[in-house]
Amino acid sequence: MITRSEFRHQLEEIDETLGRFSEKTAKDIRALALALAGDADTIDEVLGGAKSERRLRTAIEDGCLDIMLLQQPIAGDLRFVSGSFRLVSDLTHIDEMSRDVAYLAKSLPAEVSAKLKEHLDFAADRVATMVEEAVEAFRTTDVDKARGVFAMDDDIDDVYLAAEGVVIDLIKASETRAKYLPELLMVAKYFERMGDDAVRIADWAVFRATGAREMTKGE
Repeated sequence: MITRSEFRHQLEEIDETLGRFSEKTAKDIRALALALAGDADTIDEVLGGAKSERRLRTAIEDGCLDIMLLQQPIAGDLRFVSGSFRLVSDLTHIDEMSRDVAYLAKSLPAEVSAKLKEHLDFAADRVATMVEEAVEAFRTTDVDKARGVFAMDDDIDDVYLAAEGVVIDLIKASETRAKYLPELLMVAKYFERMGDDAVRIADWAVFRATGAREMTKGE
């Protein structure tokens, strides 16, 4: 039978891997600002992160399944394990979307991306911060920090609406290289979706701390 110290070590390994997954994801999101400015090396670096993402996700999921199937964790530990298992899906989705943006960056001319540079630079930094804060809130059961992530999502929604307005004006004015404008708007939409996933991660933080979710009760 596994000892209590070994069980705690399993929990600590999951927690530590969550931290590394969060760092990798946030780094990739911030790198998108350079990728969208046309930095080819950064684009390739983000696109090359799939293997690392799969390794981190598998380590967390396997650890959670091992505990849930073979151990009998008490309520607090069970919330950590079940929350980690669900949370990692949201982290994976964000990481995958960062690669989608990097892929779009390969075909978007830098002068087109520059039309939304201020918006996209802000979104990249803010979404990365949301991911970091949300995972940290989960790891430390900090409900206030989690609710701070909920509030930050309003900024991302506002940035998307502003970006949408800019693109619509460019289309009306027949400016820029019009065939790229839908892809440019898609990039802004990806950041909005990443923000939504960060909110779900923060909601798992609330769940771990309280046993109930606040923002996505219907899921």
